[in-house]
Amino acid sequence: MILHTYPNQTALMAGLAATIAAQLRAALALGPATLSVPGGTTPGPVFDILSDTELDWPRVAVLLNDERWVGEDSPRSNTRLLRERLLRGKAARASLIPLYAAAPQPEDKLAALSQGIAPHLPITVLLLGMGADMHTASLFPGADKLDQALAPDAPILMALRAAAAGEPRITLSARVLQAARHIHILITGPEKRAALTRAQTLPPSQAPVRAVLDHATVHWAE
Repeated sequence: MILHTYPNQTALMAGLAATIAAQLRAALALGPATLSVPGGTTPGPVFDILSDTELDWPRVAVLLNDERWVGEDSPRSNTRLLRERLLRGKAARASLIPLYAAAPQPEDKLAALSQGIAPHLPITVLLLGMGADMHTASLFPGADKLDQALAPDAPILMALRAAAAGEPRITLSARVLQAARHIHILITGPEKRAALTRAQTLPPSQAPVRAVLDHATVHWAE
């Protein structure tokens, strides 16, 4: 694990966006690229910067790490947030690879959604968040199928349920996350810095972020 600390969150967001853009630009010189990002409000400033960055966006596939099983009309939809913060401006020309399709349960659409993702793997640049409970994507401690999602032979996508997750979730498996060419984790504040320290001493079953931590660059500011 590499830890980058920044003097403040503004510097963090600008520096991380510049790093992601540079890695995408290098990859695009050789072929198409895939960018996978988290939901939530924390990465919003990174998305704002990237949306105005000059890249060959038509050759970039954008994919969420995970999604709540809700439609885009829900304020809890990560896809909705992605459209509002990243897929606008210059980045509006990127392709969004869906992680949700209308159906009662995520299990109903796992196969179809996985087929849409497969041609865009491995992920070129992966940006993850981490909760204070040390979850990443929708790999939550105590989730019903966490062991399967962490397994080396896990499928591309998993449907998981956990008390802390609220709605049923659909998530990229640890295998897919680990295979990304560049892995970044964005965290802010002392609580998550302390959680990061704890995660380094625990197995992935207790701290799921541990599944990618050894190969990640962590970006942190107070």
